[in-house]
Amino acid sequence: MSRYNFPTLFLSCLIAILGCSKSNSFPEGEWVDLTHDFSSDTIYWPTAEPFKSQTVSEGITDKGFFYLTKNYSASEHGGTHIDAPIHFAEGKETLDEIPLSKLIGPAAVVDVSKKAIDNPDYLVGIDDFKEWEDQNGRIPDNSIVLLYTGYSKYWPDKLKYLGTEKRGEQAIKHLHFPGLDPEAAKWLIENRRLKAIGLDTASIDYGQSQLFESHVTLFKESVPAFENVANLDKLPAKGAVVFALPMKIKGGSGGPLRIVALVPHKN
Repeated sequence: MSRYNFPTLFLSCLIAILGCSKSNSFPEGEWVDLTHDFSSDTIYWPTAEPFKSQTVSEGITDKGFFYLTKNYSASEHGGTHIDAPIHFAEGKETLDEIPLSKLIGPAAVVDVSKKAIDNPDYLVGIDDFKEWEDQNGRIPDNSIVLLYTGYSKYWPDKLKYLGTEKRGEQAIKHLHFPGLDPEAAKWLIENRRLKAIGLDTASIDYGQSQLFESHVTLFKESVPAFENVANLDKLPAKGAVVFALPMKIKGGSGGPLRIVALVPHKN
């Protein structure tokens, strides 16, 4: 297919995903911001470089207009961000190589908050996905699966969100937050077709993970992960459409993510 046909094809596919006609090319609905803002309070992995912002210039210039500019720096992995497959799978896609088609799609939101909120070591398991399907039908092909644990309500309290306020290597053993059971990651890969997966904690593997097996299983199959996602409680179990667009870092293992969802109004 010629590259010149891609915009038309993309628009047609987007219209189909959103369930709207060409005469009314975008449906009315509620936009939900699933992104935590970036600041000095943003939560990063204990060994990662945190977000820093420095004002370079602010004020009225000698030519009479106002001007503000800043420098910032941070690790690729912190705040609301994406893990590219290369992060745990050698030879797989870097951040700039992830197809846009994997970053836009219908959401399947699996709510495990009642089970996880009092169990910081909770593992989202196969039974959780089967329970979702009992109520909502089979997870549709090419979905973006989002795991709602409830932990985003603790943001940016590091102690409640991560299990520790410590920094550095000594903090790793104190991490406690829910994640995806490696057996469930394997089940998803073998039995369902998903574009991407995300959750409202710091890692797709739970805090006490030593081998990061869910990362490895997903990334070997080129399924990227969104971490530290916000406001999943505002999405329905199905029906929302997710747009997850990261900073395009060439060769990146991950990066800051602006992720939003559109919840179309019911007719």
